[in-house]
Amino acid sequence: MKARAFKDEEQLITKAVEVLVKGLGPVEASRFLALPKKRRIESVKRHRQWQDQLRREQFFDSVFGARSRGAAKK
Repeated sequence: MKARAFKDEEQLITKAVEVLVKGLGPVEASRFLALPKKRRIESVKRHRQWQDQLRREQFFDSVFGARSRGAAKK
């Protein structure tokens, strides 16, 4: 395996913009670069939102199968 040197950040950015413009064209490349970054939800808050909309029985059936839950009740 050959060792490779990484490009410095300026070279990397320049090359990436060139590739974007070549592949998408200047207008679409500009649109892509201007896209707003989505804000991340803090993980506990995201998990609680997921739990609020969770249908527990349906979820357990999809993960463990309906048979395993029925067998556990006996």
